[in-house]
Amino acid sequence: MSAAGEGRDHIGPDAGLDTAALAEWLAAHLPGEGALTLRRIGGGQSNPTWFVDRGADRLVLRKKPDGPILPGAHAVEREFRVLRALQGTEVPVPEALFLEEDDAILGTPFYIMRRLEGRVFADAGLPGVAPEARHEMYLDLARVLARLHALRPDEIGLADYGRPGNYFARQIARWTRQYEGSTGPRIDALDRLVAWLPENMPEDDGAISIAHGDFRIGNMMFHPAEPRIIGVLDWELSTLGHPLADLGFCMLPWHSAPDEYGGLVGTDWRGAGIPEPERFLAEYYAHARPTAPLGLFHLAFALFRFSVIFVGIADRARSGSAASQEAATLGPLAERFARRAVDLIEQDAFPSRTGP
Repeated sequence: MSAAGEGRDHIGPDAGLDTAALAEWLAAHLPGEGALTLRRIGGGQSNPTWFVDRGADRLVLRKKPDGPILPGAHAVEREFRVLRALQGTEVPVPEALFLEEDDAILGTPFYIMRRLEGRVFADAGLPGVAPEARHEMYLDLARVLARLHALRPDEIGLADYGRPGNYFARQIARWTRQYEGSTGPRIDALDRLVAWLPENMPEDDGAISIAHGDFRIGNMMFHPAEPRIIGVLDWELSTLGHPLADLGFCMLPWHSAPDEYGGLVGTDWRGAGIPEPERFLAEYYAHARPTAPLGLFHLAFALFRFSVIFVGIADRARSGSAASQEAATLGPLAERFARRAVDLIEQDAFPSRTGP
């Protein structure tokens, strides 16, 4: 499997891009020969993505979606910048080649990167993988996240990649604004989270890291045969943030079902070799810089943010600009994720854990 590989469909040979315009642009930016072929990668809910083949070149193109989008969303320019900054670090990423910000070429800004060859799983259960490999793949997820958070933004040219400090306060305000700007119906559980999160936010401890924003199994590319990550994908939500935001987001598979974006609840994940969440956290803390404990707030925040993301997916489905044909079906997940967060709060079901 390559680029966005396993678990994602290829839709048509060209799938909506102006092939002639892209061929002319590529000729000016990347010398090479051969017929240009495109394959739309299905399954993503963010920036539309294509495999681009030309002669010996194996590339990936990501662009902003057509149609109206929320302010600050689908920032391919930021994706490109962070990918370039991470080249040569211990965080594996695809090689970003070119950014094009002129809408006149393909209708919206886009960038080109080299294609990686590996495996991508939409299902957190990692179907078709041996139990021992599943266990190691989850632990490598924890280690790669710890390596990302260990990087100092100012040392790789990302000192101004976001506003330092008060990350959770700013993020809660941002995602609340996006929810309040939605054209869809109100969600009672999400309204409750909007009120609960600011009242239960930990005091800011000043921790700053590069936060991926969507760090999960589905955005990792694994080696074709080995249980290790060779590429972290989909950086559109990345910024300077608090490491516990990403770590809390990594807990979602243990708190969501298979029909809730590929979670583990209701499956025999222990028998399948997937580690206990405590073991995952221990691996992260064993490799991370000193970091505060993960608690209920961080998991509730992760579920809140994911819920608002699905609110946006439903809005785009209604407007006809969604990046996936499944957007209309996935939109209702906003209520289910918000409900899971409220249930955890009511049960106080996620005690603080510090790792080893």
